[in-house]
Amino acid sequence: MESNHDTIQSSTTSGVAGYEDPPEILQPNIFPLSWEYKTQRLEDIWEASRREYWDPAKLPWETFDPNHYTAEQREAIAYWWTLLSVFDASAPPVFAAALIHTYELHEEDPVRRAFFSVTRDEQNHEQLCGMAIKRLTPGGPLDYQPQSELGERAQRNAKWLYHNGARYWSGYKRAVEHYSLAVLFSSFLMGEVAAATLFQHMASHSSEPVFKEGFRNVGRDEGRHMAICLTLMERDYPTISKEERAIVTKQIRAGYVFLSGVLFEPPHEFWDLPPDFIETQRLCEDVAREAGFGIATYEEKRENWRRAMLNVKSVLQRYDIPFPAIPEVGIEGDEDVSGINYDEIIPVF
Repeated sequence: MESNHDTIQSSTTSGVAGYEDPPEILQPNIFPLSWEYKTQRLEDIWEASRREYWDPAKLPWETFDPNHYTAEQREAIAYWWTLLSVFDASAPPVFAAALIHTYELHEEDPVRRAFFSVTRDEQNHEQLCGMAIKRLTPGGPLDYQPQSELGERAQRNAKWLYHNGARYWSGYKRAVEHYSLAVLFSSFLMGEVAAATLFQHMASHSSEPVFKEGFRNVGRDEGRHMAICLTLMERDYPTISKEERAIVTKQIRAGYVFLSGVLFEPPHEFWDLPPDFIETQRLCEDVAREAGFGIATYEEKRENWRRAMLNVKSVLQRYDIPFPAIPEVGIEGDEDVSGINYDEIIPVF
């Protein structure tokens, strides 16, 4: 037996006697497969994601009575959930694409499972958005018949939000396969820091029990997602190239522009919107806030966003990555990155 085995091995490696290796697999490809294990912290986060899993359908929806609100209030609150859905309901395909990318890059197994857990969590967040919208405005956002003038304006805003969301998705699909995970982390970190800031505020300022619990659960998920990004940055950023550092700086500025749509107000630097869009959004927020829905005021949003950006800045400073100027919230940067070509940047969801 030993003699036969040696013969097979010899024939295989030498390519004689009819034995030959298959052609080399062209990359990127998910094959060949392997299950490397290097980063214990990601394994810990994976286990936490399993322990902390929650089901949106099992939130206390029985405590929620839409008829407690006026039609205008329902439409205003549903508009905010629609705004959130542009980011949270698009996140499952965004992270699914990133998950595939980790396989094609032959990342270690804990990294792949980390991205799988984010994809699963974001599917829950999407479902939460849909459940809220359907209860407040059946058929909404687009197949709902508005009951007020504000509802009509909110629905028109929703169409513009989806128009911009479609632009984001097209850009993301073009960009994701061309960048390393190190660059992707900077985009995802922006999204997770922003989300943690948003949901912490919403949970503490909303009066509706089902919304408070939903926001707490989402906020906990986003904290894990942020830990994934920080762990991978700690692993990869000490050796990041000079060219990638420059891309990360631009990504941070672009991330501010993209995420301001839900965290602050959408700047015209990228967003394609009609003149009355922001006025309509502010009116919806005022009505929803008066109904007990915890949307931050303009000044609160500006301060929350400023603090979130300073947190991102402190992370990047550990790796000597220049931070862009964000004058809209009073942050002086290390570099001016005006004139970004948004066709070359990864949209942040």
